[in-house]
Amino acid sequence: MHAVEVNFDGLVGPTHNYAGLSYGNVASLSHASSHSNPKEAVLQGLEKMKAMHELGLEQGIFAPHARPDINVLKRLGFTGTDSQIIEKAFKADPVLLRACYSASAMWTANAGTISPSVDTLDGKVHFTAANLNNKFHRSLEPVTTSALLKAMFNDERYFSHHTHLPDQGFFGDEGAANHNRLCDSHADTGLEIFVYGASSFNSALPKPVKFPARQSLEASQAIARLHQLKPENQLFIQQNSDVIDQGVFHNDVIAVANGNVLLCHEQAFLNQAETLKQIKQAYLGNKPLHIIEVPTNKVSITDAVGSYLFNSQLITLSDNSMMLVAPKECERNQAVHDYIQEMIVANNPVQQVRFFDLRQSMQNGGGPACLRLRVALNTDELAAVNPGVRFSEEKYNQLVSWANKHYRDSLSSDDFADPLLLTESYQALDELTSLLNLGSVYPFQQE
Repeated sequence: MHAVEVNFDGLVGPTHNYAGLSYGNVASLSHASSHSNPKEAVLQGLEKMKAMHELGLEQGIFAPHARPDINVLKRLGFTGTDSQIIEKAFKADPVLLRACYSASAMWTANAGTISPSVDTLDGKVHFTAANLNNKFHRSLEPVTTSALLKAMFNDERYFSHHTHLPDQGFFGDEGAANHNRLCDSHADTGLEIFVYGASSFNSALPKPVKFPARQSLEASQAIARLHQLKPENQLFIQQNSDVIDQGVFHNDVIAVANGNVLLCHEQAFLNQAETLKQIKQAYLGNKPLHIIEVPTNKVSITDAVGSYLFNSQLITLSDNSMMLVAPKECERNQAVHDYIQEMIVANNPVQQVRFFDLRQSMQNGGGPACLRLRVALNTDELAAVNPGVRFSEEKYNQLVSWANKHYRDSLSSDDFADPLLLTESYQALDELTSLLNLGSVYPFQQE
């Protein structure tokens, strides 16, 4: 059966801000406390979705989370009306309040891990929301993420949903940002590659020294079991600890895969030569596997992290060639730009590049690949997806009008004390759930 890969891009939430909450994410830390522009951010994301749709790709929409998270502030002892809780939290711990306002769910590459039906023993598409327990502001996400996934993929004949892994560091799981799939086509059985930063139980394996390893081996193994992956469909490899300590907090900051292409830096993986040999031996396809290994002498780790070259999307076009969807920062960085031009004229499927202005997301630590969750679906499964979350020209126009109506042009840290921000955010999301036919997925709607 024919199959396609749908990119479900995260809509940037109304409280998009630069709080510098993500230790280990260089871009996030370097822009802490800067003024953010929520309206510009959501419109930039919508422009990328529109461009992908116009290229003939199936494009989906992933709703933001309700922020601020009033319920977690109540759990932490703040009492009164919503306005009083915000006032008390701002006075007592403004950093905590900023975390509760975080719009980090925009990066749907961290929403969860998805295995297509062709890879699973029961022939269903499997979803597991990431627990994201390494960072407080992101640990608030998995319950709402699960609710959104169930509202988007709500046909039990085709879709199987799992509870996120235990909320404990031993099973730290950051979702598809540490998961790649190599295959001849999206309809073919693929090799699912789980990339982990460290092992929680095996102290003999290396660990980063400066920054945390956010994905554990044990979490990746648990997801493979939950998704009923066939033994030949799974491979577990370790990320290079040295590059984690240089700001490569997820695998998708140093490697990206699509179809029969793996684009990675030469320092991406532990024992890289042996790891690439493992991948070649495990690859299930009949087409030649293209591993494009970017040398350090052409693109340094600093340039890779600063430009987010590997956090670009690799997409397959109608003629079966591939395009690199890169942030503008790759165009501005001379070394990275030169390498991309060299790559697209070389003998590999990547023959085009297109640069996008995603500055609002980039400054907070996420590029094109962070903004999308990939879901491979066959014809019947695609027809079973909630039609409200499938992108169209009409949906684009509706969402642009919605964003212009509800989003602020600018946010500073002082704005978090304004109780109207909560009202504005909740009103926007209440209207959005109708636009996307999601039902009452947010706690404030259920209460």
